Amino acid sequence: MTSQTPPDTVIYAIGDIHGCAELLSVLHDLIMADACQRSAQRWLVVYLGDYVSRGKDSPGVVERVHAWLPEGFQRITLKGNHEDLLLRFFGGELDAGRHWFDYGGLDTLASYGVGIPNRQARDDASVAVLRDRFVATLPKSHQDFFRSLQVSYQAGGYCFVHGGVRPGVPLAEQKDHDCMWIRKAFLDSEDDHGAVVVHGHSISTQPVLRHNRIGIDTGAYRSGVLTCLVLDGASRSFLQTAHA
Repeated sequence: MTSQTPPDTVIYAIGDIHGCAELLSVLHDLIMADACQRSAQRWLVVYLGDYVSRGKDSPGVVERVHAWLPEGFQRITLKGNHEDLLLRFFGGELDAGRHWFDYGGLDTLASYGVGIPNRQARDDASVAVLRDRFVATLPKSHQDFFRSLQVSYQAGGYCFVHGGVRPGVPLAEQKDHDCMWIRKAFLDSEDDHGAVVVHGHSISTQPVLRHNRIGIDTGAYRSGVLTCLVLDGASRSFLQTAHA
């Protein structure tokens, strides 16, 4: 599938950040240096979600995403499965919290200053206490940020989501859960989805380019490599932080 950005538009799509605030700052600098070499009338940065968990500075990531908007740029912030779990836990779903805790959720709580006396405790009373502490600790601006996240975005011949799309389902009819969580059925599909799907969620050592999708989750929290896909007309290139 031949896809292009809208006319005179450069798109920077950033993969899963997972609490790696310093890497995000480096990548922001790389984007600015790249943008200075291009001519365009519209500049768009799309974050593919999973701002929190695993890395050590989830609050710092949120602050950087919120604060970094150079003149002439527009920002699109998508919701990842980790933000889905965070919001569901924040809203009182204790099972969502337990699930999240097994994949870096406790590190997120700790980074927000929530005291965690026993990391192994999963009973309702213990999880409810952590939820109450998180509700009391999470800044209002961060609450608003997480609640403002959208699930998908389309521009030109590209569809941006965190996880992927359900094969055989029109893009306009995709379910939010699939857009944030799907893996195997999407990754294995050779279907034309109606647009090239740009996604994160599934870690690879290098960006994955297929005729129907581009995956850019390079496991920044463990590899030190945070990836940005640069789309300019019909061209595609990548910006990456250095290996740790």
